[in-house]
Formats: sequence, C-alpha cells, structure tokens
Amino acid sequence: MGQARPGLTRADAGGSRARAPPSAACIESPSVKTTEMGGPERGEDGGKKSNGRKRHLLVDTLGVFLVVLRTSAGLDEGVAAPILLGHVTPQDFPRRGTICADQKDHHQALDAWMAEHRAGWRIAVTRRPAGTKGFTPLAKRWVIERTNAWPGRYRRHRKDYERSIEPSTAMIQISHRHRMLNRLAPCGRPEFHYRQEAA
Repeated sequence: MGQARPGLTRADAGGSRARAPPSAACIESPSVKTTEMGGPERGEDGGKKSNGRKRHLLVDTLGVFLVVLRTSAGLDEGVAAPILLGHVTPQDFPRRGTICADQKDHHQALDAWMAEHRAGWRIAVTRRPAGTKGFTPLAKRWVIERTNAWPGRYRRHRKDYERSIEPSTAMIQISHRHRMLNRLAPCGRPEFHYRQEAA
C-alpha cells in the first residue's frame, strides 16, 4: 500500500522559502520487526536478520513524506522502488530530477522502469567514503535518515503491531502529520514542578 502526499506541503514544513516544488528526493527502506500476530505481509530481511516488514519511504529535501509503502521485509528494495516511485508522477512534481538512494536501491529492473516511465529522472547512488567506520552522515542522504528516526519517538512504531499493512501505513502517516503540525504550531510543555503536598 502506498500513499502520495500525506496532506502537509513543503510550505507547511519549511515556510515561504519552501513553496517551490522539490527538485530532488530521497528513498530508503528500513525494516521493522512485527509481533507474532503480524499477519501474512511479513518476511525475513536477510541483511538485517530481522523478521517483519519494510517501510519504503520517499521524502523531499526537507524530509517531508511524499510516499509511504509497506511490504514484507523479504522484498528486495530494488524491486519495491518502481512500485514506490509509481505513486508519484512527473506532473505532480515537475522539477523532480534526482532520486538519492543507496546501493541496495540501484537495480537493473529499476533502471529499466525509469527509462520507460520516468525518463527525466535519475538515480544518484550515495556511497560511504572509503575507510569510514560506524555512523557516517552522507550528503543529501542524512535527510531521510533523520526522517527514519522521527517514528522512533513514537512508541507505537517500535514494532509493527498491525495485522495488515493498511493500518500500519495509516499509523506512520498519522505520526508524521502530528510532527508536521507541531512544527507549524509548536506547543510548549508545562514547566515541571515537584508536588508540594502528598496525594
């Protein structure tokens, strides 16, 4: 299941400087574990050694969701990428030209699909610098890594508790909208004070 544009725009997220349609996007597919009641749309991610679902994301350069797609974790990312990108058309985003991805998304089937259906777009694979170890922020790619971290602040997303992918997709969209609304109208937390009297 995929869904384009969760409702909030770049202007909502970034103000007047972000009113122009994005000319680039990032794609990423983190895996999320499911419970024993996780339903049929789950599988084994051999690379991460986890059983669950993949959360395929397409975000703009501000980290705002463009498309969310949930699949079994066993589905290859290069195979899922055409399905993900198929939810966004050149008419929707006329300035789109570059899709930043990692090596796992670079797939011959994806290249063939883009040549036929999205001829004006190109995949830009971002690689880690040679000799680096541990976490290394990469140009452009850090935007979607930050977006991947946002759901971790919602306890509901620590695991995928849903039986099917439809409510699972809806939950990730709701939490993203919640975060965007907080950016539009921040609500300060009340100042903490210890209770002066016993209950």
